[in-house]
Amino acid sequence: MAGDRSRFVVYAALAGNILVAATKFVAAAMTGSSSMWSEAIHSVVDSGNEVLLLYGYRRSRLGPDDQHPLGYGRELYFWSFVVAMLLFTLGAGLAAYEGASRIINPEPLTHVLANYGVLLAAAIFEGATWIVALRAFRQTKGDGSYLTAIEDSKDPPGFMVLLEDSAALVGLAVAGVGLFLSDHLQDPRFDGAASIVIGLILGGVAFLVARESKALLIGERADREIEASIAELAMREQAVERVNSVLTLHMAPEQIVVALSLEFADNVRTSEIENAIFSMERRIRETHPQAISIFVKPQTQKVFKDSLRAIEQEWPSK
Repeated sequence: MAGDRSRFVVYAALAGNILVAATKFVAAAMTGSSSMWSEAIHSVVDSGNEVLLLYGYRRSRLGPDDQHPLGYGRELYFWSFVVAMLLFTLGAGLAAYEGASRIINPEPLTHVLANYGVLLAAAIFEGATWIVALRAFRQTKGDGSYLTAIEDSKDPPGFMVLLEDSAALVGLAVAGVGLFLSDHLQDPRFDGAASIVIGLILGGVAFLVARESKALLIGERADREIEASIAELAMREQAVERVNSVLTLHMAPEQIVVALSLEFADNVRTSEIENAIFSMERRIRETHPQAISIFVKPQTQKVFKDSLRAIEQEWPSK
């Protein structure tokens, strides 16, 4: 399942980032490189982010209770948003601050070759987890572009790890360029500038992740294909004359709430409506196991349209 693949990717990224962070901190302490300190901080932030995402996965699997009748699915979206904020404040903010400090107070680099070795080792670790994340994301991407797939995804960790690892690889390249220029031109300010660029890269990734996580936290509908399938399954009941609307809402990547407005035949008794709804819910859950809650509202098309007009008058347009 998509959620299981995403969790595997997060575990792989966590292991890789711990190894990368350790090597970067050793190199940064030996050389005093500003961009290497930024990269080390970046890896620590990424490791913490993966821990939060795994915690979000665990919490999202909790069942309903008195205080949360629809379960805890959205905890994953909440912690994904927190991760975006941490990536921006700790990752991007500290990297930019470290770079600015190096430009204002430049200090010569030492043990430059050690930095090159660490950058190479980090690129190998990050590249390995990036390949894992890319392969997993491709299985759910479809035929559209990567940006479209990210916007349509209901599973933030599925693309967050890919974005973080992509930013890490670009950041390593930027750190390498800054290190090379600082060493050959004997000007450590290039190393500071590289750190600022790394901060900007992390800030861009954080913005994209925050935007998508916020949209899911507010509430996004399921894919239109799923809604069309649910409508078709509802119409299989002989007692149903018309499907007025199908409303869906993602609580988690594999949890959706379904609300149906259905018009039943006039000659159908209440007991027959109840049996039809029971049969319909069972059929929908068999086809779409992610439908954790299904609500059916019997109403004629006229009453449905009148209620829509009342809602439109009460709620302002965008």
